[in-house]
Order: sequence, then structure tokens, then C-alpha cells
Amino acid sequence: MRAVVLVGGFGTRLRPLTLTRPKQMLPIVDRPMIEHVLGHLAGHGIDDVVLSMGYRPDAFRDAYPSGTCAGVAVHYAIEPEPLDTAGAIRFAAADAGIAERFVVVNGDVLTDLDLTALVAFHEERGAEGTIALHKVEDPSAFGVVPTDANGRVDAFVEKPPRHEAPTDLINAGTYVLEPAALGRIATDRRVSIEREVFPAMVADGVLYAMAGDTYWIDTGTPALYVQAQLDLLDGLRGEPVGGVHAEASVDVTADVSRAVVGPGAVVGDGAVVHESVVMAGARIGAGARVERSVVAFGATVGEGAELDDCVIGDGEDVPPGTPLHGVRQPAPE
Repeated sequence: MRAVVLVGGFGTRLRPLTLTRPKQMLPIVDRPMIEHVLGHLAGHGIDDVVLSMGYRPDAFRDAYPSGTCAGVAVHYAIEPEPLDTAGAIRFAAADAGIAERFVVVNGDVLTDLDLTALVAFHEERGAEGTIALHKVEDPSAFGVVPTDANGRVDAFVEKPPRHEAPTDLINAGTYVLEPAALGRIATDRRVSIEREVFPAMVADGVLYAMAGDTYWIDTGTPALYVQAQLDLLDGLRGEPVGGVHAEASVDVTADVSRAVVGPGAVVGDGAVVHESVVMAGARIGAGARVERSVVAFGATVGEGAELDDCVIGDGEDVPPGTPLHGVRQPAPE
């Protein structure tokens, strides 16, 4: 099977990390996020992927000039203008010549979903479209998907108020679609799959959904971006991985715990780095404290500075002794 991976968003919730790159090119421990996403697809037999791109598409092409990523052949489909979710899917499918059943995934979601089982579920029910579902405590920020006993979707409710949500099962951002679904998407305007296409499929009784109890995380905010990496360190997705790169320099008196430290990064004597991500080439000065924060490529945190719930952008400098709480530097516009 082939897949369309949606990577065209601006990543505004992750700024300033995404000022110069798509969020899918941000590292998750040891490699860019997109490699984790495509590696998961490859594990379920998908070896041909279309990246539906909009924001800074050259970042992907420059990183994977051979047209192969994580062992998967990649086709680049660049939207001429923002087309919303359904419009992006239709454009990418047409650009790559997809005319058979295919899979769609959101490129900023990391999951261990059994994609093979999802496709089988779709096949058994003769569905036109099938959605993977995930249970959450607060469904108000997502598309909520109540179903009947056979998995047929009764309604598709986009971001309902928490007290009005008919279920706690949400759209997990992975779909199996038949080519007929593409015919539902207008070509001359922006079209949302959640607000327009899925409700139309519900009305025709051809949309199904499969609930699953598996790892799933939307990496779209700094806190969740960090959490996705801590989950790998903690072994929530298999064997725990190491967070400190072999080419990082960490002083023996530093305290680095539940943290990722990238290649070429330096953590000085007596510094504390906890539940944080320190990217390649960044420097944490002596005695500095970095808690629940992201320090991006080549940034410097001066001696004795204290960061708590902060995001420090590429090449930024935090002066020595500076206490910062909940700060993004530079501040998003």
C-alpha cells in the first residue's frame, strides 16, 4: 500500500523551534520526527509514501535528496497554496498518481497503532473510509467519533465542548481511504476532511472507525514534544533508549536526568538538565538549571541561568544568572 503523510502545517504552537524548519524535521531523540513516522509505516509493509508539503518543503528534499527516508520511497507533493486537510490529501494523491486504497497519517503524531489491523478492519466492513480512534481524558481539542457496535461512525463532531462530547474516543489522525473518497473533495477551494468530508461519509453510512488501546501522542506543543522523547527514554515504546548522544560533552559533576542531549552539545560542571531537550551544538553553562525546557540548535544558556518550562530558539543566548519561567525566546509573533 501507499500512504499520504501530511507535513504541510506551519507548526505555530512549537515556535520558535519551527521558525526555520517544519516540525517533522525536529529531532526526536536520535533522528528527525519524520523518520519515526515513516519507520512505523514501513513496519506495516508501506514502502511508498507521498509527503503532502506546504511549509518549507526544501527542508525535506535537502535532508533526503535520494527520495528515500527510513527505507521508504518518498514522493514530494508541494501544495501551491494551503488547501486544508482534505484538499492536501487530494492534491498529494493526484500528484503521485494514487488510484487505489491508501493510508493517510498526520506527520506530527507518533503512535504504535497496529496499522495492519486497521486495514483489515476496513476491508472486512467494505468501508469507503476508516478512522483509527484513541481514548483521551479531554476530547474537546479533537474530532470526536461515536460509533455503533459494528464500528460504523454515527457522527463526526469536531472539537466539541468537553461536557457535550458524546464519547471520549477521538480521531487519532490515521485513516484508510478508498479512491472514491477523493471524489468527495472539491478541487477549487480549501476543504477540511474533519468538517466536510467525514460528515458527508457518515451521512452515506460508509465511514467506519476502529478503537485501539495503543501508544499515541500529538507532538504539536513544546510540552508534548518533550514528552514524546521522555516516553522513549522511559521505555513506554519498547526498550528504553539512551538520551545523551555519544558526541555530547557532559561534565562528570552535571546532573542530567530524563533528558535528551544532542551531538556536540555541552553541559557544564554542576549544571542540572531535567526532563528537557538540549539539541545539537547547544551549550549549558556551569551551574545552570534547565527544567522541562527545550534548548534548540546552537543556543547558549549562561552560567547560573535558570530555565523552567522555556523554549530557547536556534542560536539564542540566555545571559548568565538569568531566571526564565515559561518564556519563548525569541517570542512568537
